Amino acid sequence: MRTLERTRADLAAFLRAHRERLSPADLGLPSGGRRRTPGLRREEVAALAGVGLTWYTWLEQGRDIGVSATFLDNLARVLKLDAAERRHLFLLAHERPPAEPGKTWCVLPPLVRRLMHDLPHPAFVINLRWDVLGFNAPADVLFGFGKHSPERRNLLWLLFTDPALHARFHEWEAQAPLMLSSFRRDFARATQDADIHELVDELERVSPEFKAWWRTHDVHAPCNGVRKLVIDGQAEPFEHTSLTVDEDRHLRLVVYARQQEDSASDR
Repeated sequence: MRTLERTRADLAAFLRAHRERLSPADLGLPSGGRRRTPGLRREEVAALAGVGLTWYTWLEQGRDIGVSATFLDNLARVLKLDAAERRHLFLLAHERPPAEPGKTWCVLPPLVRRLMHDLPHPAFVINLRWDVLGFNAPADVLFGFGKHSPERRNLLWLLFTDPALHARFHEWEAQAPLMLSSFRRDFARATQDADIHELVDELERVSPEFKAWWRTHDVHAPCNGVRKLVIDGQAEPFEHTSLTVDEDRHLRLVVYARQQEDSASDR
């Protein structure tokens, strides 16, 4: 049983504040004449969220009661919480927020695009589905994203279907399963999105390696560290990492940089 002991006061204040910000008209309810308190009544929130008044009252008072992710999602909808507020509600109630569906966002925030193009190292932005939404010139030279149409510019798809990208990764047979297992973590966060299922289904049809490795259900840590890429016939080590640049849209900036000798000696 989870306990709200440490956050019950914050949870009570958060729910009350957001309830009082809404008017009945915001949710299509009759005003019911003059109200002694601002905003919605507790019974209105309880009814719209699908729970009893007593139970909701206890929750707003921060009592030690169990809450489900489904109820919290309903409550976030009733209170018209945005993504950040919804996440905060879940954390106050000691629940991990369910994944937001992974979407293909084709327009990058201008600052992110500027940062990406200002970097001297190969860099690109992906979403949960691993669509490559933007890339700089060094990344295009290294991975050849620009020669593919935008709808096929997906890192996982190219990893298993593009011979040139296949050849770029030294010992592809060892690296590809590790990258696929990292993708599986993102897949688990976006299982409600039809596009990500379509990607997996299509890859299973066209790539025997993908089909076999996908069905092993291996999961590894995030793809950070050193990866060898083939440059002019030689395997060269590149350090790589990913940085979250838009948490709500699940956008990550992936950066590759040639490993420096001093970096290698520190390992």
